[in-house]
Amino acid sequence: MRSARLFTVVIAATLAVGALAADWPHWRGPDRNGIAPDTGINKDWNARPPQVLWQTPMHDDGYAGPAVADGRVFIIDHEGADDVVRAIDLETGQDLWQARYPDLARADYGFSRSSPVYDDGHLYTVSYLGQVHRISAASGEIVWSVNMRQQFAGVSPQWGYAMSALIDGDRVIVVPGGPDACVVALDKATGEVIWAGGGSDIPGYATPVKATIQEVEQYVVFAGKALIGVAVEDGRLLWRVPWETAYDVNAATPIISGNAVYITSNYKRGCAVISIEADGPRIVWENTNMASHFNTSVFHDGYLYGPSNPNLVCLDPSNGQIMWQQSGFERGGCVGVDGVIIAMGGASGDVVMVEATPERYHELGRIRPLGGQSWTAPIIANGKLIIRNKQALACLDIM
Repeated sequence: MRSARLFTVVIAATLAVGALAADWPHWRGPDRNGIAPDTGINKDWNARPPQVLWQTPMHDDGYAGPAVADGRVFIIDHEGADDVVRAIDLETGQDLWQARYPDLARADYGFSRSSPVYDDGHLYTVSYLGQVHRISAASGEIVWSVNMRQQFAGVSPQWGYAMSALIDGDRVIVVPGGPDACVVALDKATGEVIWAGGGSDIPGYATPVKATIQEVEQYVVFAGKALIGVAVEDGRLLWRVPWETAYDVNAATPIISGNAVYITSNYKRGCAVISIEADGPRIVWENTNMASHFNTSVFHDGYLYGPSNPNLVCLDPSNGQIMWQQSGFERGGCVGVDGVIIAMGGASGDVVMVEATPERYHELGRIRPLGGQSWTAPIIANGKLIIRNKQALACLDIM
């Protein structure tokens, strides 16, 4: 198949009857698709609005995202000139430990905007200034640190590094954006370099994605001026599609189905589906019907649901046409769960539950637990919805 119809294939998961819940150990959740496998959630918010189980202050005045594993919420906060990686008890909201290291001294749209990645008892974090850390998830001890700017002559994006690390087996994949080191694979245990490659593109803000396209394992990377494919084996640049925006803001994570890759950027650039063919990439369609500033859409049952300031949009990726759009969401993120989309009102802080259907915008419930600017994508773990605004992190019961 050599068309965007590949994107309409439904990738279904078989779920056990009754409630199901899971951790959210890294960016975009357990299956890296922005969808929580939890089932049996409460969908009658009018009769039974979700209750706030706990709330804790954030000091970064920003947008770093949470991850959940082993009964703990992990998030990167900031105090003074230090990043503060926090482990918070999922049940009580109490801090269990904090790990600190020097980073940016003055806020620039907050500080770190990445999510910690949990893997096999350790966290992997990326700071605004490009420091990559491996941290014990049990104690907060920093095991190793790599500075992407110093070690790889990385070119920091205008608003700092914001991607999360990608853990792939024994490797940590990061995007320094240096000469012959756009993408780097580090040894997970030691931080030593396995390979550096992918050409010399400057970094974007998006987290890399692993995929098998045309029977080749590769990392798909939304760099500052292009979408690229990099061989898992040795970092060879496999293909490149130029994609330039004002200020080089390519931030939303690429979404891949078969050999089709969906990308979107703001600053009037829009969105596209790119087919990666045996003889090279081909843009299937491109338009401005969705222009996501930084938050990533959810691909569910053949349709995309995501932010396009000021709207929440349902888009048909086979042809780029809008199925419906609803205003009032600004730059807020969203998460899929149990047949619904839970989306944030980026300016208001509203948490809105919407039926995941292309037929029409059907709102199922709306609450405002925190209020205020809420650009960070919500996550769902073990039946709990975790949200934040610039001042606080909150955990809500949605079962």
